[in-house]
Amino acid sequence: MISARWLRIFILTFFCLLLFVTACASNPPSRYSQIQKETTRRGAPPAVVKTAEQGSTFNKFFPGSTGTYNVIPAQEKKGFAEYKVNKDGKTVAMLSISDTLSVPAAAAKYKNSTEVLANYPIIDQGNTATGLLISDRYQVKVLSRDPSFTRDDRVAWLQKFDLRGLAKLESTTASSNVPQSLKIPVNSNSAPKLPRVLSPQPAT
Repeated sequence: MISARWLRIFILTFFCLLLFVTACASNPPSRYSQIQKETTRRGAPPAVVKTAEQGSTFNKFFPGSTGTYNVIPAQEKKGFAEYKVNKDGKTVAMLSISDTLSVPAAAAKYKNSTEVLANYPIIDQGNTATGLLISDRYQVKVLSRDPSFTRDDRVAWLQKFDLRGLAKLESTTASSNVPQSLKIPVNSNSAPKLPRVLSPQPAT
């Protein structure tokens, strides 16, 4: 009788200890924490290359407010700057300039461009974004946030940027950082013929 009683106590104690140890055991790392660990480990590629232009450098090349459109700063970081275009209190478009040194694939897309605007290759990115590439490096993009802001509006707003000023940022050092395979010889005699040249047009 006494033995059976002590056996029950022992079993209950064992299960209590088992539950306690299980509850205190550390949970295995999630796949997200593992990815974070891998991407931040020593030797992992940086998100933005050191030679990328500072985002603040791009601010002076953005268009200002005009008519019923208000242009407002939205985001700025190394290699990137973004502004909102508001109309009647609603964001209808986003404007951005990015340094593609950190994302070479972004520049590579322009190799297949069939249009030029102000002598720069231009492409549509989906149904809501239009961009152009300057000096094989700086991507200027307009993104529609409202159906009323059409493709024609995006092209018109691309022309409002100080494209010539942005092109002057290109230097010998910067040019050498761009892989030869990504350079787009738009102005050379060996350049592929781009059949459609977009003419300047006012924003609506």
